[in-house]
This record gives sequence, C-alpha cells and structure tokens, in this order.
Amino acid sequence: MLYKNQDAPVLSLFSLKGKVSLITGGSRGIGLAAAIGLAEAGSDVAITYNSSSPSYVKELESQFKNLGVMFKTYRCNVAIKADNDKCVAQVLNDFGRLDVVVPNAGICIHVPAEENTEEQYREVMGVNLDGAYFTAQAAANAFKKQKEQGILEQGRIVFTASVSSGVVNYPQKQAVYNASKAGLVRLAKCLAVEWVDFARVNCVSPGFIDTEMLDVHPKEWRKTWFNMIPAKRLCAPYELKGVYVFIASDASSYMTGEEVFVGGGYTLI
Repeated sequence: MLYKNQDAPVLSLFSLKGKVSLITGGSRGIGLAAAIGLAEAGSDVAITYNSSSPSYVKELESQFKNLGVMFKTYRCNVAIKADNDKCVAQVLNDFGRLDVVVPNAGICIHVPAEENTEEQYREVMGVNLDGAYFTAQAAANAFKKQKEQGILEQGRIVFTASVSSGVVNYPQKQAVYNASKAGLVRLAKCLAVEWVDFARVNCVSPGFIDTEMLDVHPKEWRKTWFNMIPAKRLCAPYELKGVYVFIASDASSYMTGEEVFVGGGYTLI
C-alpha cells in the first residue's frame, strides 16, 4: 500500500496552506486562539460569533489580515440548526471549499443542580451539545459532497470539549455543563466511526484556560484549582494553538475518535 505523505518532511505535514477552516465562537477565548493557530499554519479562516460588537469584529479582521490569510466573520446562533446550515453554505460560497471545522461555541452557567431552571438547562445543552452537533452535521454534509466532487479526501472536525467531560469540577457547581461536555465526547466518538470515509473527528479537552470565561469567578476558586492542578497555573490560550493545528493537519492523518486533554495534569490526580 502506498501512503500519500510517506516521504513528506514532518514539518510540511503541519501546513494548512490552501485549506479553509471554520471556527464557531471564534471571536474570543479558546476559539480565537484556535483560529489564530490555524491561520498561522496557512489556513484561510471563517469564524462565527453571536454577541460580539461590530467594532470588535472589525478589529479581528485587521488582525487576521496581518496574518496574510482570507478571513470572514458570520453571525450565527449555533443552537439553531438552520443557522448552521446557512453559515456552512455561505462559507462554501465565499471561500470555494471547506476543510476544517471547529465546533467551539460554548457557555457555562454555575448553578446548584437542584436550582437549575429549565431555561438554563436548555440554554447550556442547546449551545454546547445541540449546537456542536448541528455544526458538525452541516460540516459533514459539506465534506461528503466535496469528496464526491473530488475536492477533498477527508474533512476534519475538531470539537472543543473540556476536562469536565471526565471529571467533576470543584468548587463550582456546573453539572449541566459537565454533562454537555461528556455527551459531546461520546458524540464525537460515534461520529468518528460513522463518518470515517469522509471526515476525521476528534476532541480537544482544555482544562482551566485564562480567558474571559474564568474572570467572573471568585478568586478563592482559583486558589482551590491551583491546589488541584499539578502545573499550579492556568493555561494561556496560545498554548492550545499547536494542538488544534496538529489535529486539523495531515500530521494526525490516522487519528480519529480521540480526546486530547490539555489540562496541566488536572485529570491525572
């Protein structure tokens, strides 16, 4: 059997030049770091946002222009299936192809489980699990069609999950968030098998990342976390860039259905 890249220098396998990547929730935090990493690897980039201001989105356009890649933004509520289908179709129209999709949009509400309202429950599940599925489903249909047209061999879906998929976080109370991420990882593994002919499906599960999402938490929570994280610190968003590039690139061509933890050892003790 002959392998397409068997003689390629290893660094060339990480290149995403000529590819197009879509990142949901890509205007801030982990999503933005992933988008920057993919762009730095050569990919043209599309991101979705839902609540960012027009002026902030404009600033992002300048940032990606300086990276020398094509960049576009799309307002999208990922919890609505039609929004995802429309967004992916528009990306295909604007860029001419789609190779990598990062279903990253997510929210977390810290409420004791017995006090969660139905609205809060459905909001978290709607974005974190339903939204990720709808994004991936739209991507899969695009990948399948492009493969039939000879445009690509295998698309790449990289879910942003969480260490919360496998551990119970403390002291914050976020049972619904944890359940959404655990469900997301199981979903990814199922899709990896179903879609193996035209897509690779993997998860990145970050630990405590130094983003705006953590800024709202009490300082005493951080002290507790640092006592539980062997690395004794938060992860900077830029430290995730290489992980997303690796999973999105040919450097991980035989990897599918996997969950990659980036938690400073948090899940090990």
